[in-house]
Amino acid sequence: MALYITRQFDEIDEICWRYYGRTEGTVEPVLEANPGLSDMLPILPGDVAIDLPELPEPTTRNVLRIWTEA
Repeated sequence: MALYITRQFDEIDEICWRYYGRTEGTVEPVLEANPGLSDMLPILPGDVAIDLPELPEPTTRNVLRIWTEA
């Protein structure tokens, strides 16, 4: 687990994007790991300690193309 200290005007999805490289599947676990953080959203004040939990890598999906170019 990593610790992130906010800067004034940070947003949780931006923090997740910078740390995890994505927002999908990251915001909810971060909010769950930090009780009370959701009460401060959407724009966070400075100097808030946020625990960033270890998350599994996203799974890739196989793309099925039903149309092909000739």
